[in-house]
Amino acid sequence: MTSENVTEAVEAAAPQRAKAVDDRLIDELVSRAQAEGLQLTGEGGLLQQLTKRLLESALEGEITDHLGYDKHDPAGKNGGNSRNGTRAKTVLTEVGPVEISVPGDRDGSFDPKIVKKRQKRLTGVDEMVISLSAKGLTMGEVQAHLAEVYGAEVSRQTISTITDKVMDGMAEWQNRPLDAVYPVVFIDAIHVKIRDGAVANRPIYVALAVTVEGRRDILGLWAGDGGEGAKHWMHILTEIKNRGVNDVLMLVCDGLKGLPDAVETVWPRTTVQTCVVHLLRNSFRYAARQDWDKIAKLLKPVYTAATEEAALERFAEFADAWGRKYPAIVRLWENAWEESTPFLRFDTEIRRIVCTTNAIESVNARIRRAVKARGHFPNETAALKCVYMAIMSLDPTGKGQARWTMRWKTALNAFDITFDGRLSAARQ
Repeated sequence: MTSENVTEAVEAAAPQRAKAVDDRLIDELVSRAQAEGLQLTGEGGLLQQLTKRLLESALEGEITDHLGYDKHDPAGKNGGNSRNGTRAKTVLTEVGPVEISVPGDRDGSFDPKIVKKRQKRLTGVDEMVISLSAKGLTMGEVQAHLAEVYGAEVSRQTISTITDKVMDGMAEWQNRPLDAVYPVVFIDAIHVKIRDGAVANRPIYVALAVTVEGRRDILGLWAGDGGEGAKHWMHILTEIKNRGVNDVLMLVCDGLKGLPDAVETVWPRTTVQTCVVHLLRNSFRYAARQDWDKIAKLLKPVYTAATEEAALERFAEFADAWGRKYPAIVRLWENAWEESTPFLRFDTEIRRIVCTTNAIESVNARIRRAVKARGHFPNETAALKCVYMAIMSLDPTGKGQARWTMRWKTALNAFDITFDGRLSAARQ
């Protein structure tokens, strides 16, 4: 073996040896703690002591860099600024409250970075509070969780202050640049209870897009009062367009009044598709419960027909059978026909994905869990904050995004063919 090969072998083995040493040190620490009856977690436990040592060591390294000499080094004698003892400080960490000694200097110019002046929590704690809030826990429940698990007393005001920080991130997220083209944009509403004088149901609209690569991209959130018309939707769609969206192939929604007219103005080439499942649910509102199964059975051939002409024939059969008893259902489908049947002209892969809002319903289900846990909100801002945090915690591992992308690959090929290469142009 040549000297070069020996060197390569030694270098290759170095990380393994380092890991083995680390493992032995960890095993030794745990064994000694167990032998001495020291708990691994909890107050005074091994993790708290390690955290204290690591923080204090890091702070000592920072002041050494600041002053330019090590502790007790003669080089610092009569060198101007120097160490000036320590002060005790308690910080909340992910292993509970930890009391540390923070070094200082004589002229007060030392500004630590790892635990900043007046900082009472490490960033991991803020992330933990935001994560718990995103899962729907109230401030009281977050407070109780931190006290029970970490022995930390955190006020509701502190929890509110931490979660309020997300609003800065939300404003930046809501105004970020978007892609030039999206194959599909889904728009749906989450209804929340807002206490503004009296508790009332208010919609928060979620716009979810599929990118040309098949990724999920939530474009934004908008609060409404339930009486939105074309002017309201024109404002929202223009905002999206001003953020860079020049073309949307299809927009899928739940029969939102005024939205199709606004889409035609902002993106004239966009096909608007009303969710068929919502149309069915609305139909059942006009029918007696005992007739639901019969109505659903006769309507299914309408929205699964091979062509729009065949769908019209099946609908005429439905109207003959039920029009006299339930004329409101017939009128509902006639009024929604133009926006609810465009998918019948497209490939099976496109039909399967865009004839309903199922793609956005899975996201909405997560949001609803967080909203339901809160009951109602004091104002619109609090409701938007809750929904935004739920969205930001949707897919922490990225596995959901990977599954989403795989599910859309075939459909995106069909979109590119059906819409005359508008997606291909976006990829160039």
